[in-house]
Amino acid sequence: MNTTLETKDLYASVDGKEILNGINLSVSSGEVVALMGPNGSGKTTLFMTLMGHPRYTVTRGSILLNGNDITKSPPEERSLLGLMMAFQNPVPVPEVRLTTLITAMVNKRMNRKLTDSPPPQVVAELIKTTSEVGLTQAHLSRGTNHGFSGGEAKRSEVLQLLMAKPKVALLDEPDSGLDIDGVAAVGKAVSRLAERGTAVLLTTHQARILHYVTPRRVLVIKGGRIVAQGGLEVVEEIEKTGYEAFLRR
Repeated sequence: MNTTLETKDLYASVDGKEILNGINLSVSSGEVVALMGPNGSGKTTLFMTLMGHPRYTVTRGSILLNGNDITKSPPEERSLLGLMMAFQNPVPVPEVRLTTLITAMVNKRMNRKLTDSPPPQVVAELIKTTSEVGLTQAHLSRGTNHGFSGGEAKRSEVLQLLMAKPKVALLDEPDSGLDIDGVAAVGKAVSRLAERGTAVLLTTHQARILHYVTPRRVLVIKGGRIVAQGGLEVVEEIEKTGYEAFLRR
């Protein structure tokens, strides 16, 4: 079944300050849509609003999943509907081993008890995918993101997405803090998500990851508004001139 996430004239505030000012966008199964913009343009605020973070208040407009309004749905309900976010700065959870977290997510998706032992095919997939994103089985045995470098934490987030197989994946600056090999590994993983049918919305301000994953559309945000859109030519122009010159066009 095709999945589409949309925002319609979306306004949102944080601590009483309006940050988003009429965002209209959509992303559907198998698509990658890139949201570019300088720091402070509203990219992370948009993602937090899409996930229903209680600190982020929708003041106008709506969020639709397959035409159904989820604007007032709590985060856990959105997660059960298939939305999942990879954070720009993943939080360490030392009390929960990474393998335990991933097993619980997979079990939930398979309508099994969270504490059930994973089927052999899931174990094999986890080991293979862990290696593909550049992590080791030792990382799986550690607390989630605990003691991980910034790059390892980003790889951990992508590993969780690949194993959970969400309908919609929101990746907030997945290329920040990564070296060249890390950007390539994460970019290939994002492409795999889309090839499997996940709708992918990702943010970036440096565009490095877009050398490894081809977006269907590129949107440029400034001041909480979409101010430009297009294809890879937008990326090329921003890389050539910088945001300031691009936004003065």
